[in-house]
Amino acid sequence: MKVQKICIVDDEPKILRFVSANLKSIGYEVTTMSSGEELFEKFDLVLPDLILLDIMMPGQDGFYVLEKLRKFSNVPVIMLTARSNPKDKVQGLNVGADDYLTKPFSLDELFARVNAVLRRSMASSGDTSVTQSSVIRTGEFSIDLGSKRCWINDEEFKLTQTEYSVMEILALNLDKVVQHETLLSEVWGPQYRDDVEYLRVGIARIRRKIKESIKNKEEYIVTYPGLGYMLKSVAKK
Repeated sequence: MKVQKICIVDDEPKILRFVSANLKSIGYEVTTMSSGEELFEKFDLVLPDLILLDIMMPGQDGFYVLEKLRKFSNVPVIMLTARSNPKDKVQGLNVGADDYLTKPFSLDELFARVNAVLRRSMASSGDTSVTQSSVIRTGEFSIDLGSKRCWINDEEFKLTQTEYSVMEILALNLDKVVQHETLLSEVWGPQYRDDVEYLRVGIARIRRKIKESIKNKEEYIVTYPGLGYMLKSVAKK
């Protein structure tokens, strides 16, 4: 099994040393960088499996870095920051973060978050026993459970690995309401079953991407307030 590579981007040398040493101690390959500029310069050389990204850095802050990163990569990102304001958390999730961890944090919590995101990433990109003929379609949207890719008509529909996991569960339950707790537990992990904000922001991002790609105004994902979400059958036009 290949060693997974984690890149830590933070301008605090003490944090870089501390987090790096502990992640290395449990078997990860770790690269440290002090700025977003350095990340973009070395990204193709490192090709990390996960990025731990600080928000408050000189020059390009973490929000800007993540927004720019999402234009060319779906690599999982955990925001690692001292900013605990709920608005910062929502902003981080909105621009494509997979998780948000505030400083100070325990090593057990850091390891759990890292393991959960990497496990989700591997599940979204790895091999599966589902055959490539297992395609679920609704309207102009289709999801191939074998290749773990989505399409709008004949063009691939790009989702982050977390967004794909949400859509896969909704597609497997087409025309059925999936409860918040189920989606949160299966995508983010059991410890997130009450963190509805993660799901709300994730669904909003998926809806926005669908609307940008599909010309008609059909709503594919239906909200059931206080209960959950449903991907509904739509007739192709």
